Amino acid sequence: MQHSDVTRDDGTWIGLSLDVRDRQKPGLCVFSAGPQLLVSQLSRPVLLAVVDEHLQGVDFWRTNEYRSFVPPLRADVGRALAGSPERWAHRFAQYLVDSLDSPLHEGRWLLSCDSPLRRWRPADASHAEYWGSMIVDGHPAGYLDWFFHSHSWEVLPLRPMPDADDSRVKAYRKQAREGTLPPVLLWWVSGLDSHLILDGHARLAAAIAESIDPPLLQLHRTVPRDDLAARTDEAVGFYEAELARFAELRAVHGPTIPDGTATAGPQLVRILHDLNTTQQPTWAWPLPGGEAQWRRIALEVTAGQDWPRI
Repeated sequence: MQHSDVTRDDGTWIGLSLDVRDRQKPGLCVFSAGPQLLVSQLSRPVLLAVVDEHLQGVDFWRTNEYRSFVPPLRADVGRALAGSPERWAHRFAQYLVDSLDSPLHEGRWLLSCDSPLRRWRPADASHAEYWGSMIVDGHPAGYLDWFFHSHSWEVLPLRPMPDADDSRVKAYRKQAREGTLPPVLLWWVSGLDSHLILDGHARLAAAIAESIDPPLLQLHRTVPRDDLAARTDEAVGFYEAELARFAELRAVHGPTIPDGTATAGPQLVRILHDLNTTQQPTWAWPLPGGEAQWRRIALEVTAGQDWPRI
């Protein structure tokens, strides 16, 4: 894997670009069978989902089979890396690469602290109110309502959220008060239009209990490697054409016409930045056996319990 830092125009670090090679299929994988989806981890069903026929949301059934690939994070590590999302990103990137049951596969990814989830909190809502409202309820079954919020990117835990008095949550609450809480690792899945919690259920619960803005690292796909060179060339070609157009105008109207760099330059920077950061749809593999196999898995997972989407 190759990786590089991604920054804003002012040099502020916002994420780590990951170029993954020779990894054709992930251990944590999304399968599709018509409107049905299956999230599986090394052949263990983790989440069954059915997209509403009117495209208004998703019915889901969550199993207890998800296992985080991130080892327990010690308090001394939290103190050592506190306030450095860049160092945390490098550490989590290594966990993602080293594990056979992470969602990484061939392609380009971004692991970023600049999640849009942060920017949507209403000014009059506390952190506890906002983040509590963003978590999708329901276990084992629930519904992801794409129109409940003015936006649809809620946070879907892959296992039940622990209570505020859970022993792990209590330990993390102390770190939250100290400002040493490790980040919550999220994965944006386009088929669910939601963020799945890959690691940090207890840390998110601790942040909500202490009403603080939880540190986040968000994982999503970016522009594929095969498209990157062509789209970069297109952006540079547009920039050069704009400079040539302004040069012609200056030749006719004189030096009162700007040279075009003030207009075309920022556009080029923005386009190149977007190539490293813009979210791309999550890959979903066809489920062998199709809808019939999905229903067989659903019947086995739900053990005859009443779930009307089977």
